[in-house]
Amino acid sequence: MIITRTPFRISFAGGGTDLRVFYSQEPGKVISSSINKYIYVVIKRQIGIVEYKYRINWSKVEFTNKLEDIEHPIVREALIFFNIDFPIEITTFSDIPGQTGLGSSSAFAVGLVHALHALKGKMVTKHTIATEAAHLEVDVLGRAMGKQDHFASAYGNLNVFTFTSDEVVSVEPVLYDAETKKHIQSNLMLFYLKSKRDASKILESQQRETQNKLNELRSIKNLVDPLREIFSTGVNVNNFGKILDKGWKIKSQLTDDISSKAIDSHYKKAKKYGAIGGKLLGAGGGGFLLLYVEKKNQKTIRDQLSDLYCLPVEFDNSGTRITYYDQPTL
Repeated sequence: MIITRTPFRISFAGGGTDLRVFYSQEPGKVISSSINKYIYVVIKRQIGIVEYKYRINWSKVEFTNKLEDIEHPIVREALIFFNIDFPIEITTFSDIPGQTGLGSSSAFAVGLVHALHALKGKMVTKHTIATEAAHLEVDVLGRAMGKQDHFASAYGNLNVFTFTSDEVVSVEPVLYDAETKKHIQSNLMLFYLKSKRDASKILESQQRETQNKLNELRSIKNLVDPLREIFSTGVNVNNFGKILDKGWKIKSQLTDDISSKAIDSHYKKAKKYGAIGGKLLGAGGGGFLLLYVEKKNQKTIRDQLSDLYCLPVEFDNSGTRITYYDQPTL
């Protein structure tokens, strides 16, 4: 049995520039951090005495003897990619529901790819894991999405990712002041908006509008370095919230389906009662609202948004990892 633990992520700035339609023209750039909420992938190679060759446990339980009959798209394509032709059971557990803006499908793809490499007895780099996971979702399954989530979940911690037309992703760890990082973390509040959404549909419309919104996307990308500088220097830390606010105002204008009246209402109320800034996580339309709030105002914000679930969150430092490894003797 092999178990991987892979973190979800929060993206601070640059989202949308990791889409191929943008970085094929000019480099995209994103700053993000993984968080201490995880998805677990469990893989067990079975002995030959089984009724069905493949058992996949997710929101449903699948039993099949043919790879092409597996309904879970990422599992199906991953098993084909790794040429898994022996009996296997795959189960997944998650701290957070899917389709909520924290990069759940990408985190699952990363954890699955990591586990399958381990199953084959191979140690590979985080870059390889992220690249192959992104390949499965973006190229094989043809999903309208970028690559930032795969790399954020694979690497963990704070990073700046740069995306270029040659499809190579460069990873730069953010050099942070420890006290500044701790201070920023303590000022972040995450609220669940009680709604899920199909990120691909929103990103499809964003892709169609990319050519008309290049200047806006460049403006979002240009917020990456100021945020990185705050982590590194600790100067004017509360500008972190102001930069998030600036980025959200730009992003919410990219397409009509990124925000909504309900989301706007929650955000305006948060700012009225002390939030310095924030943004919606993920493609838009629902999921989690990230707010930057000084400690003195956090109780008031929590009370004013009491109809929303406030999720305690901390930064993760490790990225995807194998938490259990025991290969059977067959």
